[in-house]
Amino acid sequence: MSRVDGHRRTQGPLRLAAIALLFVAGACAAPPPPPTQTTGQGSGPVAGPAAVDAQSEVAALSAEIQALGPGVSAPEATRAAQVALSTSRQLAVEYGVTDPPLIHNTKVNMGLRPRGLCYHWADDLEARLRQEGFETLQLHRAIANSDNPFRIEHSTVILSRKGDPMARGVVLDPWRAGGDLFWAPMVEDTSYAWIPRSEVFAAKRAKREAVTQDRRGQP
Repeated sequence: MSRVDGHRRTQGPLRLAAIALLFVAGACAAPPPPPTQTTGQGSGPVAGPAAVDAQSEVAALSAEIQALGPGVSAPEATRAAQVALSTSRQLAVEYGVTDPPLIHNTKVNMGLRPRGLCYHWADDLEARLRQEGFETLQLHRAIANSDNPFRIEHSTVILSRKGDPMARGVVLDPWRAGGDLFWAPMVEDTSYAWIPRSEVFAAKRAKREAVTQDRRGQP
């Protein structure tokens, strides 16, 4: 199972300034969990240790997806694992990721990178997975920290057996390690308290409407 690669060392006052700016203008600023290292493409010819690690990663994620319950197609589980892992790494290239996630966030907010905030990763990964047209799997979107004043919101994709709630699914979070896909059963992802995105959006709408009503009621 892939876990978060440790933050690389940063040097010089510019990097320190970037970190400081993040907490003002960043997004998805929750700290990642402790790392273990697993990388590699989800498909392609075997060539050396990296390819072996990649095959192992695909096999492990595929097994986790297939274990979501009876009726999950083994070929779909494998395809979902391959697509999730390879897409995450491809997005890192497209986003120009060269720094840990928090610093990359700052670069996006400063206009130095085109994309790479957590919801960009989630949007693009979800779109790619939906192209597969899974019949036994279901995609969900979730948000954490929407009501936490000390941690900025974080977005992710969750994959479940078709018809199951997201709480029974697997978190697929490419942002947390800058393209090295973090994945885990949602119930084991204790770094975040995930809430369905639709519920978060509804709560925000209700809050905005309440504020509007209050303003209208003022003399």
